[in-house]
Amino acid sequence: MAYRYGSRHQMQLFPRSIEEYVSTDDPVRVYDAFVETLNCNELGLALDAHKVGCPEYHPQAMLKLLLYGYSYGFRSSRKLERATYHNVSFIWLMGGLKPDHKTIAEFRRKNKAVLKDVLKTCARLCIRLGLIAGNTLFVDSTRVRANASIKNTWTKEKCKRALEKIDARIEAILSECDAVDEEEEENQDSLVKMKKELKDKKVLKAKVETILQELSQTKKKSINTTDSECTRISGLQGSHAGYSLHGTFDERNGLIVNSDVAGENNDLNQFAQQIEGANEILQKKCNIACADSGYAYTRELEKIDKQEIKVIVPSQKQASGKKPKPFDKSNFQYDPQKDSYRCPEGHVLTYSYTNNYEGHSVYMMRERTICQGCPHFGVCTTSKQGRTIARLINEKVRQKLEAQYEQSESQAIYKLRQQKAELPFGHIKRNLKVDAFLLRGLDGVKAEASLLASCFNIRRMITLIGALALIKKLKDLASSRGTSLLHRRNITSPLRGLRNFAYSKEENSNQREKTLINRVLKVLDSRFLSQRAFLKINYDTV
Repeated sequence: MAYRYGSRHQMQLFPRSIEEYVSTDDPVRVYDAFVETLNCNELGLALDAHKVGCPEYHPQAMLKLLLYGYSYGFRSSRKLERATYHNVSFIWLMGGLKPDHKTIAEFRRKNKAVLKDVLKTCARLCIRLGLIAGNTLFVDSTRVRANASIKNTWTKEKCKRALEKIDARIEAILSECDAVDEEEEENQDSLVKMKKELKDKKVLKAKVETILQELSQTKKKSINTTDSECTRISGLQGSHAGYSLHGTFDERNGLIVNSDVAGENNDLNQFAQQIEGANEILQKKCNIACADSGYAYTRELEKIDKQEIKVIVPSQKQASGKKPKPFDKSNFQYDPQKDSYRCPEGHVLTYSYTNNYEGHSVYMMRERTICQGCPHFGVCTTSKQGRTIARLINEKVRQKLEAQYEQSESQAIYKLRQQKAELPFGHIKRNLKVDAFLLRGLDGVKAEASLLASCFNIRRMITLIGALALIKKLKDLASSRGTSLLHRRNITSPLRGLRNFAYSKEENSNQREKTLINRVLKVLDSRFLSQRAFLKINYDTV
């Protein structure tokens, strides 16, 4: 069997220009056309071609680099820099520009607000293309690590333990210093070391006391000294410092309408905020909002229900699928006229008080001895005070939503949730290998979340429409909006004419001119082309 062997010394003719490096249906052209449709002024990118000073890289070119890089797992600024040297698609996208990794990182850091609005523009573009209907929305979340260590997370208990150890060590150092002072001068070196350690311990104590004071003022359970806005998240791989990444997805094609990041380790307070954020982008109210039981908090669900939007969210009991126990709250009958409950044994639980913080009313037995003398005492309750039942202030809303979830139409919609909502997160975390955010702070992680969501939408649009058709639609949209394409110098037009002339086989061509032009073309290298230099030859002087 014959083998194929490569040769590093084989001479080849490269394409005449960078434009010919990629095919017409290459996905990189979609990202290029997409960024060209964006309105830089609306995004907040300040363009000033007459700005005094050293020329900077065009903001649109930098945005293309980030968006295309994130779509293929190039998130590190150093990897992006390396790609502009070795990856043909990146070279084409940047037109030969090669920004330094520090320049890339600074652009991303200084334009967080711009990057956060990229998804909004992308979603509205999908609406114009008819890919997002906005009738049924699915909400879901996933946990992503922060750019911080869990070891730097401090709680009140950890602060108190640290202060006790520091105080004990300070006392030990002071006693050692007194002992050294009484000895001869030979131990002066150890005395200097102990004084330095004492100073370090006092500085550490001041830092811990500051953290403890901040915990008391903000009423947070914990604070991370590296990224103060992240929280402790738990998963199959243990506990880490991280964020909750939320997404709102459209039913039609599973595209992402809105993304958000919260520094909370649960989803109870997020449902209304996510749906309202998506409705703002859609510029209308959706008809149905669906989520899993992690968002089942009646106060939040009621906010959306009041807007006449059908809410499909199962309660924790409905999601578990377990049958209620014999003395579950559902087996106690509520009397709305007397505002009381009747237990399975026929005893009455009357209203006792209302807990406004928890948002429920408490019902108790009038006589403690009733429960203690009941044959089911120990099964129904073990409290000496007797059985108590908590009823939500908005209990009617909870019952309505539970009944709404049980409907056959709602069950069919809820089955679609897993298909539409969990696919984007799987793509982001598995295909793009996003296991942690690179930026710190809520503004930074929200910017990254917007980039990742936009990357998924663009990849999805390419699958649905096709690269060539999508490029045409984007260019038509840009021309209709009056958005001109980024001005690029045509570095190949003079050379193309020279090559055609040099290799012409016409009999009347001048052999001397052909030889001279061929020599000039051999001198030109790829670096000269990438710098967008033009070759100007006066044919009259040849």
